[in-house]
This record gives sequence, C-alpha cells and structure tokens, in this order.
Amino acid sequence: MTDSLLLMAAGLILAIMVLQTTYAMAYRDDLTGLPARRALMRDLDALGTTYTVAMVDVDHFKLFNDKHSHDVGDQVLKLVAGALAGVQGGGKAYRYGGEEFTVLFPGKVRDETIVHLNAVRVAVESASFSVRRWHRPKEKPSLEGEAAPAPTSRQLSVTVSVGVSDSAGAEISPEQILKNADEALYRAKEQGRNRVST
Repeated sequence: MTDSLLLMAAGLILAIMVLQTTYAMAYRDDLTGLPARRALMRDLDALGTTYTVAMVDVDHFKLFNDKHSHDVGDQVLKLVAGALAGVQGGGKAYRYGGEEFTVLFPGKVRDETIVHLNAVRVAVESASFSVRRWHRPKEKPSLEGEAAPAPTSRQLSVTVSVGVSDSAGAEISPEQILKNADEALYRAKEQGRNRVST
C-alpha cells in the first residue's frame, strides 16, 4: 500500500510540474521574461471599465536585425523590456509579439499615464547599448606601458514609439482599445518616431 501511495504522489507531482511548465510557456515570454500576449488578453478580460493601453514599438527594429544580427535584435528587445518592466504609475508591461510591447494601466485614464510612458521612452533613448565586435578578446588587456587597444564595441541608439488609448469609462471592447492604441502608435511613427501619441 505504501508503494502505491508513493507512486500516486510522484504522479501527482509530475502532473503539477507539467501544468506549471505549460502555464509558464503560454503566459510568459521566454526572451524578455515579461508576461506574454495571452496573459495580456486574460488581464484585459478581467478589467473594469476604466483603463489605458499603450502599444510600444522599437523604432527601426528591422535594421538592428539586418545590419547587426538577430542576436543584437534580441539584446535590443531585452533592453526595451527591462525599461518597460520598470514603468511607474501602476502600469504592467507585456510582450505583444515581435518588436511590439503593451503596457496596461488598470483604473487609469490616458492623461494619467502619459508622464510615465514618456519616462520609459526617455529611459530607452538614454540607455547605453553597445554592439561588441565578434573578435574582441575574452579578457580585458592590461594597459600598463601599452597603447590603448582599438575599441571593441560600438554604441547604437535605441528608441521606441508609443501609442496610447483608454476606455474612457465607456463600453468599448478591449480589442477596440488595442486597435486604437495601435493607430496612435502609427501616428507616432508618422510624426517622426521616438514619441508618445494619443
């Protein structure tokens, strides 16, 4: 009887581990560590009538991948995700897909979120992002009596554009709020990028 109880307990533990792993894969983005789009949609469905959604897109992201490699593109996404994870004002960041992110502000109207979104935008723009040469030495060379080594990295500028929409307390579907925020994002890009648009 004890062996069968141990076997049942082991089976139950294995099933719980599988469920936890499946949940993590579905609701958490592996690359950035942010909640994924599925988590966003779940959270949107649970909201009341007042909230703000911001769509955030990395400016010129295709150039990072094409010119510097997908590894550099991944590093850019991690940099942006790190800045978004620190958003203030009650916002929560999600990886929407590709180079797009979403920030959700439950219980906030659009005007209450702009200052926080601009702070994140400035944090991304101000962040130091270096692309290191692939043939750089593994250890930093000693400078005693030697000429300074050639630089092993190059600074890149990363910026984001942000589109914002809110529910305005009206009966508007979350999908429509996301669409409105996406349209505001395209206005930000048309107006020159690296800005917040409503």
